[in-house]
Amino acid sequence: MTDVRDLYKYPGDVDAFGFDWGQLSVTLGPTVNGARRFSAAVVTVPPGQGHARHNHPGSEEIIYILEGEGEQMVEDEAGAPHTQTVRAGCAVLIPESRFHSTLNTGERTMRIFVVYAPAGPEEALRDLPDFRLIAREG
Repeated sequence: MTDVRDLYKYPGDVDAFGFDWGQLSVTLGPTVNGARRFSAAVVTVPPGQGHARHNHPGSEEIIYILEGEGEQMVEDEAGAPHTQTVRAGCAVLIPESRFHSTLNTGERTMRIFVVYAPAGPEEALRDLPDFRLIAREG
């Protein structure tokens, strides 16, 4: 059984996944606190940075912009890219296995909350060539 204290997580409570384009802190998920059906993370993307086009086979993703602004690309069912400006307060659904990318076009760091269902895509990020583990605060 999960300790009730593990149900509450801040990004600084967990090791972060660092990349050339920013970082991701998995705050909820099977390896963090036993969540079974989804995982969630806080993503930070510095100005001018972004992650390349990719997908999460078998998983849907919810992207919620907490701070900042940028361009979010989501491909349609035929594979054609559609890009829209997003800013704090915007929620984006990435349908299962759909290719997408995010670019910070603003002057400050973007903070994004993401949810994957089912869980798993976050662990695959460890295999990327620019992956590095950033130890949690304190």
